Amino acid sequence: MAGIGVSLQADVRVKAGALEIDMRIDVAEGEVVALLGPNGAGKTTLLRALAGLVQLESGRVALDGVVLEDTRSGRYVPTEERSIGFVFQDYLLFPHLSVLDNVAFGLRSRGVRGPEVQRRAAAWLERVGLADRAHSKPSALSGGERQRVALARALAPDPHVLLLDEPLAALDATTRAAMRRDLKSHLSGFRGVRLLVTHDPLEAAVLADRLIVMERGKHVQTGTPAEVTSRPRSPYVADLVGVNLFRGVAQRGSVRVAAGAAVAAAGAESGEVFAVIHPRAVALHRSRPEGSPRNVWHGRATGIELYGDRARVRVEGEVPIVAEVTPAALAELKLGEGGEVWLSFKATDVGVYPA
Repeated sequence: MAGIGVSLQADVRVKAGALEIDMRIDVAEGEVVALLGPNGAGKTTLLRALAGLVQLESGRVALDGVVLEDTRSGRYVPTEERSIGFVFQDYLLFPHLSVLDNVAFGLRSRGVRGPEVQRRAAAWLERVGLADRAHSKPSALSGGERQRVALARALAPDPHVLLLDEPLAALDATTRAAMRRDLKSHLSGFRGVRLLVTHDPLEAAVLADRLIVMERGKHVQTGTPAEVTSRPRSPYVADLVGVNLFRGVAQRGSVRVAAGAAVAAAGAESGEVFAVIHPRAVALHRSRPEGSPRNVWHGRATGIELYGDRARVRVEGEVPIVAEVTPAALAELKLGEGGEVWLSFKATDVGVYPA
């Protein structure tokens, strides 16, 4: 696959019930891109549209410049004629076929015939470590083994594009960690276009070079995992990475946010901006603090959750915010649900970037 210069470009508009999807996708050869978003964002529908399994309302899909679908010209290349391998969330293995015949089915669907089918199917089972299960039925396999069979079936025809829909979602937590490493290895050995759907930020960060965040059928943010997590552009992304995010207008050292409240921010200049504050930068007090913090607010604790050696406290007030403290500090505060509290954080702990 190396050196063939494959790229996937798509401009997709499609309806999924009440949801209208309007997305542009551009993925280059050798790049692993994760399509990240909450349940119901339209991620799976978009993937199926790229594969030709869902008809476009309007738009265009092209693979290395060759048009696979174009609603303006009426061109449509059937799914089985597209050089695309698809790993479905539930794998969709044929229960009545052996593992070997499941992989062989992927080859036959792409026109491979004769002894070559069995040879290539067996070679792929060897590659994914399942040569000894060739004559087993899918029902006899573990979740991780079924995932590897589905991957082998998708890759055996040597496609130019590999689409994976929540490839680890059907696995238990213990198996998922091991299979994540295994999948990363297989993805690194495939040099075509690789696009996977997930709602798991850890999975996206481990497997992908670039993230595309999708919400309610629309594009929200694109960047490397580090770029997306350090500069979230929606409450959904902020919740995923565990930070407080506000949108407002910067005015010389402060950001005016919802309800007219002002957040002192050392980097604020002017214009529409996002302000991000890590919960660990937010200190809690039972009485109004004294000292240097420029941001001091009063509120009420409405949620307390323990995460290992940290406690996250949601404080409702003029501006809702989450603080993160140690369990010892929480015990010292003697703070319960509904308790009144003061919070503070420094202006230098507020990250500001253009909206």
